[in-house]
Amino acid sequence: MSEWHGLTILMLMVSGFFIGVLGSVLGIGGGVFIVPLLVLVLKLPIQQAIAVSLVAIIATSSAVAAVNVERGLTNMRLGIVLEMTTAVGAIGGALLLNALPAHWLQTLFAVMLGPVAVLMFWKGWRTLRRAALPAAAADRTTIGHLAPGRFDTEFHDPAVGAKIPYAVRNLVPAAGASLVAGAMSGLLGLGGGIIQVPVMNLVCGVPIKAATATSNFLIGVSAAASALIFLRQGLILPDLAATVVVGVLLGSFVGIRVLYKIRAEKLQMAFAVLMVLVAAKMLSKAFQ
Repeated sequence: MSEWHGLTILMLMVSGFFIGVLGSVLGIGGGVFIVPLLVLVLKLPIQQAIAVSLVAIIATSSAVAAVNVERGLTNMRLGIVLEMTTAVGAIGGALLLNALPAHWLQTLFAVMLGPVAVLMFWKGWRTLRRAALPAAAADRTTIGHLAPGRFDTEFHDPAVGAKIPYAVRNLVPAAGASLVAGAMSGLLGLGGGIIQVPVMNLVCGVPIKAATATSNFLIGVSAAASALIFLRQGLILPDLAATVVVGVLLGSFVGIRVLYKIRAEKLQMAFAVLMVLVAAKMLSKAFQ
């Protein structure tokens, strides 16, 4: 890192801090922000940016997963099942990385963000419209008719002061989507959470906070599977990765507190808007 100025290092750590907060709160690991930051600001080749992003995602997952599990927010059974297909997809995506041109990767990255941003914005907006109902009752309205299953559970949400029970449905389609999420993790450095959270929330019926916590639990394993391949290929820059990881870890610890104290809907909507802006910037960069 001798060729970088101290201001650049500070910028990376500060950016990593805010990325860590958002990544831990939303369960996405922060790769959606780290990759554009490294490509657009530091002019790093996208393959190396993806490799560094995955290291940061491992750090985020390691920092928050244990706390979320201890507090009962993570659905361990669901996470383990989805992790099986996620890890397979992650390894496949990592092996394909060097076979694709950089501008293809940038275009694919941008195209992936669009529909996910719309999905998350719609989910946040719909939940806000239901804000007149008590929070616990709003979550239960979609699950009252479902029979109990082995993945069904509940968690205590301090933000509303109540236990939120829920039933998990559509596990097979969710496992298929996890395979795609893993491939996007290895191929684009996303960590897979950007797909996993909407899938668990909208397809499986898992409340957003539990989906976020479960995503944080499983994205670290898939990121590690891809990162090992990138390490052998020499794509990970240790000094750069360490700098980003310091900021991300600090932000993740703050994000844990934020997750338990706020309602996530407005943050979802703001995040969706930001994803659209990032996608537009990456798409314009790809065709320059």
